[in-house]
Amino acid sequence: MSSAIPTATSVVESAVIKAPLSHVWHHIKLQNLSSFWSALKKSEVVKSQEETDLVKWTFNDGTELEVKQEEHSTINHYITYGVITSKPELSYTSVVSTIRCYAVTSGELENSTFVEWTGNFSSDADAGVIQDAKFKRRDALADLAKAAMKM
Repeated sequence: MSSAIPTATSVVESAVIKAPLSHVWHHIKLQNLSSFWSALKKSEVVKSQEETDLVKWTFNDGTELEVKQEEHSTINHYITYGVITSKPELSYTSVVSTIRCYAVTSGELENSTFVEWTGNFSSDADAGVIQDAKFKRRDALADLAKAAMKM
């Protein structure tokens, strides 16, 4: 009998940022995330080609992730990426994440932006991994809001 706690292998975090879509979308590039995300020490392009972008993220705690851009749409305002390598090694096999932005076009929050940051993990990710991803995304979205509202 396994002692592992069953858990969902996906995470969805979202926020309404009180800034226009253009101000928020401006920051959503893998190589620019360190310009607003306080957990990232630096982000740098490792390889950029017509079909593939590889970016290395170095976190403040020393963790290094190499992420590959899988999809990018300037029309629909989303970016999808996967982790290719990690130092130290990840405790799970894979994760694919998407950051998607939507303009809020009416109502009390008109001219704001709804941002959703998802992560879909392999089935070997445990509850701790999912919780960590949840809080990292929440912190990053708060940092993004601060940066976008300064523009």
